Amino acid sequence: MVKLKVPPGLEVYLKEHRVATFVDWPFVSDCACTPMRMAEAGFIHTPSENAPDVVQCFVCFKELEGWEPEDDPMEEHRSHSPNCAFLALQKDIADLTIQETLKLSKERMVNLLEKEFNLKITQREKYAANVRNKIHSYGY
Repeated sequence: MVKLKVPPGLEVYLKEHRVATFVDWPFVSDCACTPMRMAEAGFIHTPSENAPDVVQCFVCFKELEGWEPEDDPMEEHRSHSPNCAFLALQKDIADLTIQETLKLSKERMVNLLEKEFNLKITQREKYAANVRNKIHSYGY
């Protein structure tokens, strides 16, 4: 079998890469949310100091935390992000046609841009609120 080289930035399309992100994941065996099952549901592990069990879908970018051993990753993903293009695939990424792969990539880029745009809006709103507070503190 020939192993194809994955372009940089697209490693997350490979389940093996997603599994490898689950370093220090607390649920490794005898659980519903093992690293393999999390990766199969499209998640990568994106822990922070305050939230060690945060995961994010590599396509819809939905973040979930607060996992319990009995949580089913696919069901959790579906319930929190029912319109995710990854979930709509219904097949392994390795079996996608070129058209399906391009459609998934397009959806991923749209979701990434939307996430970044919403972050910028939130940052600008916080900045504007700070400016308004300063203006009010001067008596205007």
